[in-house]
Amino acid sequence: MQTESEQLFEESKKYIPGGVNSPVRAFGSVGRSPIFIKKAKGSRIFDEDGREYIDYVCSWGPGILGHAKETVIEAVKAACDDGLTFGAPTRKELEIAELITAHMPSMEMSRMVNSGTEAVMSAIRAARGFTGRDYIVKFKGCYHGHSDGLLVKAGSGVITQTVANSAGVPEGYAKYTLVAEYNDEESVKQLFDAYKGQIAAIIVEPVAANMGVVPPKAGFLEFLRDITQTDGALLIFDEVITGFRLAPGGAQEYFHIKPDLTTLGKIVGGGMPVGTYGGRREIMQCVAPLGEVYQAGTLSGNPIAMTAGIETLKLLDAHPEVYAKLEGKTAGLAQAAREAFGDRVCVNQIGSLMSIFFTDKQVVDMDTAMTSDTKQYAAFFRYMLDHGINLAPSQFEAMFISDAHTEEDIRKTIDVMKEFAHR
Repeated sequence: MQTESEQLFEESKKYIPGGVNSPVRAFGSVGRSPIFIKKAKGSRIFDEDGREYIDYVCSWGPGILGHAKETVIEAVKAACDDGLTFGAPTRKELEIAELITAHMPSMEMSRMVNSGTEAVMSAIRAARGFTGRDYIVKFKGCYHGHSDGLLVKAGSGVITQTVANSAGVPEGYAKYTLVAEYNDEESVKQLFDAYKGQIAAIIVEPVAANMGVVPPKAGFLEFLRDITQTDGALLIFDEVITGFRLAPGGAQEYFHIKPDLTTLGKIVGGGMPVGTYGGRREIMQCVAPLGEVYQAGTLSGNPIAMTAGIETLKLLDAHPEVYAKLEGKTAGLAQAAREAFGDRVCVNQIGSLMSIFFTDKQVVDMDTAMTSDTKQYAAFFRYMLDHGINLAPSQFEAMFISDAHTEEDIRKTIDVMKEFAHR
């Protein structure tokens, strides 16, 4: 007999492309039908069949405090009583903008939007408008949302033109996006030599988390900061995942690097649909209504998302010890994976982010990540899920640990992981 989740998936496929509203949710790479979630609390999610799982997806990052944190939920419910959206300024927009600047001084001014994709798209437009240049450098394996100009792949050589890697994206959108290799300074130098004085910005995940978790090599982010300053380009940190997760001030605090522009999402909205971009005052003053870079949004800064973000950031501020606890739990889980699998895996971990790659190579970029045995990861995923542990349904995604994960949760996860490794 079909489970309730399987029945819902089959019905959804009649009305929603692939039955899901974001592709990875389809479980296509792990050989399963997706589980449909009914509710969540703390470190646990519960599916439509009543099964309970320890959750390491955490809605892909925003659940740093765990699911349905009481104080956040209470504040959101109270905000709903006052109205969902006004299409007009509110006090809460000012309050969260002040909180963002306090945590990330590089963001002297910021603009709220509705998704990470929108934040990145807008930040790149602002960078082009400010510099008067057209080209953008991104890195192979780093994901910055699904806007046309960033759904690109490299040509046959480092300095060849890029091509779109999604149908529906005209080549004209792709040609102004140049692709370098993550953690490879020489590939960046070649692009800056070939397009000297034409590059508006480098955009980078300071910790790559969309090819699995890949931390930057020592000195790599400093190099990006130096080469952009020398050439007159801007440095954009995509901190949609790392913002408020690696540290209260994100990756830029963690690595002591000051970017020109930053994009945020996930935690800054407490799990509600949200995005933010911001940076140096002189750059952000180019954005309408002050300048000629146009960007607008009816639901931007809506009071419900602002409330969830404000309450989440205030809780993190009140409990700074959370970050050390998250680091400890994640490091323990990562070390247990290394011990269980030995040289059959590479485990990358930083802060409360980690990935288990089924490869004997050290994963430092997209090419080494792609040496992973995805069939083995799929088997691992299925085993963990069958034993009550929910991991990302893709080899090339991150595990997220939350404050709600208990030592008992971690121990159970390690035990199940060891069972799979020693089968």
